[in-house]
Amino acid sequence: MVTPPIRLLAVDIDGTLTDPHFQVSERNINALRAAHEAGIAVMLATGRRHDYALPIARQFGFPLVLASSNGAVVRSSDGETFFTDFLPRETARKLIRHMDRFRRNAVLTFDRPGHDALVLERFEELNQTISRWLETNRQYIQYVSPLENAVSVQDPVQAMYCGPVALMIGAQARLAEAGFLDEITILRTQYDHRDLTILDILTRDCSKGHALRRWAEQQGIPREQIMAIGDNYNDREMLEYAGVPVIMGNASLDLRQSGWRVTASNAESGVAVVLEELLGAGFPEPIRGK
Repeated sequence: MVTPPIRLLAVDIDGTLTDPHFQVSERNINALRAAHEAGIAVMLATGRRHDYALPIARQFGFPLVLASSNGAVVRSSDGETFFTDFLPRETARKLIRHMDRFRRNAVLTFDRPGHDALVLERFEELNQTISRWLETNRQYIQYVSPLENAVSVQDPVQAMYCGPVALMIGAQARLAEAGFLDEITILRTQYDHRDLTILDILTRDCSKGHALRRWAEQQGIPREQIMAIGDNYNDREMLEYAGVPVIMGNASLDLRQSGWRVTASNAESGVAVVLEELLGAGFPEPIRGK
């Protein structure tokens, strides 16, 4: 085995590390363990909130860093918090008012334990598109009407709007009309085969790429020694930052045409495929995205 020229590995979870049945294959688990044993630090960069991502992180059996809520919270799997970038309450109130006709598609995430980590106004519309997510997170959901009352005393981590692709195109167009765009970051995750689009609204400049950069700089790791693996639009910033970006074979065509290295799909353990190549022979040079 040669020593790989990679010191930090950032991996998305859903659609990348997990297969179409939301499971992590044994091959992917073994590949990440081998990367850890080779001295590569591992970061899971995900749109999931921290507690929802922890069960995935714990499958690997070694400590790692989680950049959750698309980079708004950077915390170790042991619970040590490194960075947080929350959405200011006043910005959240402006967002809810501006997106009034989409409030039934909205979820607010808070960085707190217990049944009120997630706040919804209603569940009917969301249940049509993310029923599995609602069922899995049922014990953490609180219903508040009107939704503005949920941000009276604490800044949320983020807001999220979910729904069918066509409906969320309208939601994104409405967001584009906001008079406070300089206060927020809008990240889109889209699954055409599920007719699902998720719009995550975070504070200004917050993204997986921003979190990866901050963590790498703190650890003294240059971009050229970072590999990032992702599959969706909300991974773009971290793929652009990493010296070695890798896109999944199940990503949309426009992402796969970005000039980045393409690995196998998540159904084929694409993360393991690229890591086995890295650990077995190494990559000749970092590959930059466009």
